[in-house]
Amino acid sequence: MIKTIWIFHEEAARFAGGVFETLEMAEDWIKKHQLSGLLTAYPLNKGVYDWALENGLFKIKKDNHRESKFIGGFTTAEQDHYHFENGSRE
Repeated sequence: MIKTIWIFHEEAARFAGGVFETLEMAEDWIKKHQLSGLLTAYPLNKGVYDWALENGLFKIKKDNHRESKFIGGFTTAEQDHYHFENGSRE
């Protein structure tokens, strides 16, 4: 089983605002600051692209799916994620 971390990305921000070991820690911080955005679980020490391929969550269908620009920005809806509005989970 691969360990995950939680990353919060504010809805209008260019970069992540926080990284947490547990969902509870992340939610406490988001609530404390009344933040709006997306909290997503990421595999630790593994790229999402590789994780998705290994777990059958993504299949390469186009040539650009092997390109670094695609791989570096890859995410999948299969990652656990939660939307927040003013500190509350939607």
